[in-house]
Parts: sequence; structure tokens; C-alpha cells
Amino acid sequence: MTSPFITLARPAIQSMQAYQVGKPIEEARRELGIAHFIKLASNENPRGPSPAVLAALATASQDINRYPDGNGFYLKQILAERHGVDASAITLGAGSNDILELIASAYLDGDTSAIYSQYGFLVYALATARSGAESIVVDACNFGHDLSAMAGAVKNNTRVIYIANPNNPTGTYTHHNDLVALLDAVPASVLVVLDEAYCEYINKADYPDGIALQKRYANLIITRTFSKAYGLGGLRVGYSITDPIIADMLNRVRQPFNVTSLSLAAAQAALDDNAYLAESVALNDAGMQQLEAGFSALGLNYIESAANFITFETPNLASEMNQQLLQLGVIVRPVANYGLNNHLRVSIGLEDENAQFLQALTQILEPLKSDK
Repeated sequence: MTSPFITLARPAIQSMQAYQVGKPIEEARRELGIAHFIKLASNENPRGPSPAVLAALATASQDINRYPDGNGFYLKQILAERHGVDASAITLGAGSNDILELIASAYLDGDTSAIYSQYGFLVYALATARSGAESIVVDACNFGHDLSAMAGAVKNNTRVIYIANPNNPTGTYTHHNDLVALLDAVPASVLVVLDEAYCEYINKADYPDGIALQKRYANLIITRTFSKAYGLGGLRVGYSITDPIIADMLNRVRQPFNVTSLSLAAAQAALDDNAYLAESVALNDAGMQQLEAGFSALGLNYIESAANFITFETPNLASEMNQQLLQLGVIVRPVANYGLNNHLRVSIGLEDENAQFLQALTQILEPLKSDK
């Protein structure tokens, strides 16, 4: 029997699936009774916050009885100077996910449509569904975005195209020339959202400079986050760079005080700590090489990644291997909700965490090899 509380909800909400978060260590401990776990499921910076951030939090915590600066004045000023834009072009959010939702709230409704890729970040589908807009899902090409096909999918009522660069969960990235071709092809009335949550990790000559392109294309929206390379996932702070008129629209639907005073202080400190960022990227590069070498040695296929995670193909149903890894104290991320039933995503951890993950994989795969 269907509950009336389901049928009372909007039809778009009834058909949605809730976003599946990575399993917390505490939950895994309760379920399996294993004392020690390594968590490689949520694409977090494994180093922990920088000392500069911790010091800023200690100072800011003395005023948590006060509401935060609702406009994020000082953080916006730092970001504006860093990126060579006016502060009026910046919108702050509780993580970049918040910005993605604000875009949908401001520009999508039941009479419009949004475009995203087959393996695009799941929040695009959720934000589109919540708005009641039509989802246009374009088939991926080699697990990545097919921008030519996405441009070709634009309809008269299309308002938003979501592009993750690099993409989660596949780690693929969009090249400069392909992005420019899409921007030149679509009407100026279509907002192109370039989600750059993992941009700090990529160093490729053909990776587009999204902020430079935004200065050429008024319909381009850049979203970024402090949750990944800057190590502030638990504080939820992100931002967008847009045409100032778009920023004004986003601020009209933004919740007041959506970014906490602690988050604002931490983000400001994180932007000044260049050494922490550089060390985090170097650690990620070394960890990526460690895991790629491990997968190759084990004969496992993987999707080449430009982010801080890597998605690999499992020899059997991924849900089974995920459970086996849990039994060995390793938490990774199933991606069956993206249609990748034979893949798992693993975040890059510290060197010893990566080694423990590879050791667990080896232990699981050994019986399979002996059966052949």
C-alpha cells in the first residue's frame, strides 16, 4: 500500500532516488564489528586540514554566537583578486552542490529542460528533477562527456547544460577546444555550467581555463569548491563565478547565511596556504601512480582519471567486491547508481592507505585467479 505522504509529494520528487553518500566509518564499525577502517569513498583530502585553517577556526569559534557575514565580503574580495573578476560575479554556497541547486532553482521549472551526460555527477539529475524540468541525458563517449552531442541535444526550452570537469565518478575531463566549440554552438540563452570541483588536481595543457573563458562567454558559469584539494569537506563552502546579473539571480534564491562563519574563515585561510595545496596535489599525483601501477599488476582495467579518485572495473559484480573490501576494513564507493554495475570508485589516500587497499584487493582476487 502506497503511503499518502508519497502521493502528496510533487510527482518529480516521487520518482527521485535520494543521493547515496559514502558509508561513514562509524556505521561500518557498527555493522561489521571491525575496529579499524580506511575510508576511500568520498574523494576527500586524506591529509586533514592545514594548521593555518585550524588556527583560523580557533579564532573564528569565539564568535559563533553571531550570525555569519551573509554576503561573505572578505572571502569574495580574496576570490575576486585571485581570479581577476569583480566581487559582484561571485556567489558563495554551502559547497558547490549548493550552487548547482541554486542554478536549478533560479533557471529551471516544469516548462524547461536541462542537459547532462550519462555518467555526469548525480546532483545534476537531482537538481533538475527537484525543479520539475525535463532531463536530457546524452550518452557518454569513452566514459566522458560528448560535448558535440550535448550541443546537438539543445531544445528551444533548454536553459542549462551541466558539465563536470573533471567528471565524478569517471575522472575524465573535457578539452579546451571541445568546450569552446560547444560554447560557440549553443544559444547565449543556454547557461553552460562548468563544475570544476577537482580542477586543482589537473595539470594538462589542453585543460580549459574556465575562468578566462567565462570572461568571453557571459552564459558560462564556473563552480568550484573547497571540499577537495583544500581539505574543507566538513565545512561545506564553495562558490561560482558568473556574469553579475546571473549572480544577482542566484542570490535571490540563496538562503541567508548559507555559509557559516567558520567556513568563511577556513576558506580565507586555505586560500593563503599555497604550500598545503601544492603538497596535497603532489600527494595525489604520487597516490594516483601507486594505484594505477597496482591495478595494472592485478590485471584490472581502470578509467584514467584527472581527479583525486579512480574508478576501476571489477571481475565480478562490484557490490560483491565492495562487501569483501568492507570485511577487510576498506571503504570504497559503489557506482551502480550511475549504471556502472561492474565498477568501484576509490579515492586517493595516504601512501599506506593506498597500499592497504591494494593488499585487500590482492587478497580478494587471489582465489579468483586460482579458479582459472
